Amino acid sequence: MKNVHEIEIKLEGEKWTKCLDGAFKKAIKDVKIDGFRKGNAPKDVYLKKYGIESLYPEAVNEAINVAYKELLEENKLVPVIEPSVDVTGISDGSVIFKFTIITKPEVKLKSYKGLGVKKESAKVTKKEINEEIENLRNQLAEVVQKENGVVASGDTVVIDFDGMVDGKALDGGKGENYPLEIGSHTFIPGFEEGLIGKKEGEEVTLNLTFPDNYVEDLKGKDVTFKVTIHEIKTRVLPEVNEDFYADLGLEVKDKESFEKEVEKTIKERKEKDLEDKFIEDLLSKASENLEVELNKEIIDEEVHRMIDGYAQQLKMQGIDIEQYYKITGTTHEDLHKQMEGEAIKRIKYRYVIEEIADKEKIDFTEEEVQKKAEEMAENYGIKVEELISAYGSIEVVKYDMKMHRALEILKESNK
Repeated sequence: MKNVHEIEIKLEGEKWTKCLDGAFKKAIKDVKIDGFRKGNAPKDVYLKKYGIESLYPEAVNEAINVAYKELLEENKLVPVIEPSVDVTGISDGSVIFKFTIITKPEVKLKSYKGLGVKKESAKVTKKEINEEIENLRNQLAEVVQKENGVVASGDTVVIDFDGMVDGKALDGGKGENYPLEIGSHTFIPGFEEGLIGKKEGEEVTLNLTFPDNYVEDLKGKDVTFKVTIHEIKTRVLPEVNEDFYADLGLEVKDKESFEKEVEKTIKERKEKDLEDKFIEDLLSKASENLEVELNKEIIDEEVHRMIDGYAQQLKMQGIDIEQYYKITGTTHEDLHKQMEGEAIKRIKYRYVIEEIADKEKIDFTEEEVQKKAEEMAENYGIKVEELISAYGSIEVVKYDMKMHRALEILKESNK
C-alpha cells in the first residue's frame, strides 16, 4: 500500500558510540569485577570480561529513538500508528534499523453536503410527562414498615432462608436477616413469587427447581428453601405537592408549572439524543461517499484503543479484563474481532471530519487556540499547562477545535 514506508537508517560513529557509552554506564552500576569496587571498573576492563555485545540490547533501545527522530525529519513523514522496527545489522561501529512507517492513507470524500439526512424534532407526550413524574416519585419514595400487611411485588422483605439439595445443605444457600426486594429477580424463579401474599412472622417452604441455564452442578435440580419472614417493608410514594417540588429543587408552586418543568427536562434530553442521532446519521451517510483503503495495522490500533477503554470501564466496576474473559467464556481475540466493525466505522468517521476540515480550510490562530485552552482549563479547574500536558501538546487542542468546527459545517450543510 502507498502509505506503508519501509526505510533503513544507519547510526554510526559518534552517535552509535554515545549509545554504547550510555549502555555501559547503566550496566556497570550492578557489576563487580575483581580488583575494582562495584560499579567502578573501567570500560576496557568491562568489555574484556563481558564483550561489547553485552551492551547491544540497551544501546539499541536508546539508538531506536535517535534513529526514528532522524528518519522523520529527513523524510517528512507523519505516522498514524506506532512504527515497527527491526535491527538488520549491528557491530561495534554501527547499527542499522529497518522501520516500517504507516502514514495516513489516501482519502477522498466525494460529497458531504445535501446528504438528505433530516433531524427529527423533539416531541413530548402527556404519557411521557406522567411516567417521568412517577419516576421522580419513586426516586424520593420512603421505605416504611408494613404493619399487618402481606407481601406484595415491590415490597422489601427481611428474611432468613436455608436451602437443601439432595438432602444436603446448599452451598451458599443460607442467609439471615437478608433484605430482598420482591420483583428484583435476585433469587431463582419461583422464590420471590412464592413469598407474595405471606405475612410477617410466617414460615414458608418453597419447593423449586434450578433453571436449565444455571451452574452446571445445579441446573435442573430440585431445591427446597425454608424461609422465615421477619419484616415487610413497602415504598410510600410522596404526594405531588409543594414539598415534593422543593425536594426536587424546583421553584414552582402548582402542578401545571411543575408539569411544564418536567416537559422541558424531557424535551432537552430528547433534543440531545436526537442531535447525537443526527450527527451519527450524517457521518454514516457521508462515509458512504468516502474512498479509503484501510491498513490492517490502523484497524488493529483502533481496536486496541477501544479494548483498553473497555478494560478501564470494567476496572471501575471492580472487574479485571481477564476476569471478564473467564466470566463470558471469551478471549482477547474474540473481543478484538467483535470490535473490528465499530473500529472501522470510527476511523472512517474521523477521516470524514478531517476531510471536511481540509476542504473548508479550517484553521485557527495561535491566540485562538491558546484562548480555547485557557477556557477549557478553567472549566476543568486546572492550570492551562496541566491541560496541555494531559492533551500531549497544544496542537491536539487545535485539532479538536478543527474537528468540532468541521462537524458544525457538516450539520449546517445538511439543514
